[in-house]
Amino acid sequence: MGKKYFKLSEDVAEGFWCLGHPLDSEGRELEDPWQYTGGKSAHFKEQVRLPVDVEGEARDFSHAAFGTPVVHSRLAALFKELTPNDVELIPVEVDSHTGPYFILNAIRLLPCVDVEASEEVSYYTAEDGFPEKVGTLSSLLGMRIDPSKVGDAKVFRPSEWEVALIVSEDIKEAMERAGITGAKFKEVTGPSTANPARRAEMKKRGELRDQARAAREAVWKGLGTLEEDFVISMVLGGDWPSGSQAWRVIRRPSGNTLVVTDGLSAPFADILDRPTAGFGFELAMETPEPLPDLEKSWLVQLLERVGNELAGHEKLRGALERGTLSMEVDGSHLPETLLTPEGRVAVLLGLATESLPARFTVPGGDVRLVTVKALLPSELKWLLQQGRGGAAELARRFTEAGDGHVSRSWRQPVV
Repeated sequence: MGKKYFKLSEDVAEGFWCLGHPLDSEGRELEDPWQYTGGKSAHFKEQVRLPVDVEGEARDFSHAAFGTPVVHSRLAALFKELTPNDVELIPVEVDSHTGPYFILNAIRLLPCVDVEASEEVSYYTAEDGFPEKVGTLSSLLGMRIDPSKVGDAKVFRPSEWEVALIVSEDIKEAMERAGITGAKFKEVTGPSTANPARRAEMKKRGELRDQARAAREAVWKGLGTLEEDFVISMVLGGDWPSGSQAWRVIRRPSGNTLVVTDGLSAPFADILDRPTAGFGFELAMETPEPLPDLEKSWLVQLLERVGNELAGHEKLRGALERGTLSMEVDGSHLPETLLTPEGRVAVLLGLATESLPARFTVPGGDVRLVTVKALLPSELKWLLQQGRGGAAELARRFTEAGDGHVSRSWRQPVV
């Protein structure tokens, strides 16, 4: 019978404690909080302090912030006895709890993931914006490892997927006999979980996504200097066509900063027999203002909210297809100069401009590049009073004032 191995993780449940960011003895956050999950010896081995972010019942095995494994002394003793060369035990003081406790740092890193036997795998590409990760795994579901590559290790991390903490069957059984609380095990050996049909679907989905991404990137590069390694806030989930959201940053020849959505025109994840262009548009927002913390800037927050509103409401997308569109979004943490009395921010979408293309092409069809212009509260009030034709007149006034589609957090109103 072959050796069995298991992924060891915390059994998350209500009523139990939640441990926070590792601190030093002076209460300062450790500069490298990931050092206890990388499969190598830690460089900070002095006593660590852990705050309790959520009070609750303590357990023998827990995860602190950054996936840091924390064990009670009785579980630490078990590891020290059964596998002393595979782990480091870093002393820990847990606020308001008697221990002793230790960080369990697995110091063996082994190349052992069986990619072909695993259920689903994805890899980073150059288009993801993380050049140092290209070719490495970006996601791994139904992981399987090759036991022949493990040797005598009983506790280790796979070098291809360091986030997983793996233990041998005898470690699992010893923990179960000791009645260790807080741990759960998932076997990573045994028959392959890979589904050939699903693998083929994943491959096709990836091909369609990459083709569309390359086409968009060619357009972005034509608008200025694209920050290759800057993909803002890649978010999984939501209502965007491919199930992921991203924003790209372009430095314009004028010195302005242009931020564009990168995925509203991505192929629909559930259509694999042909290329599609998602919702058929991307959003563009430009400003001459400095944005020192770009990812948290007012412009990116506003663009994100507008994109999510459009992605989630078909009626708004239909109205946008007919031309310009004004809309309001939540104004939390946005400049006060843009806030309406109700605490919202208004934008005008679809202003024409000669400095940006109105449309471009991806394998799934034509994509409209829709400009987003932040409105001042007085301009929104005026626009709502005008009715039909108001948007066109407002656009004319913006052009006459010399700003056009460009947004600012403060300026003189044009009404």
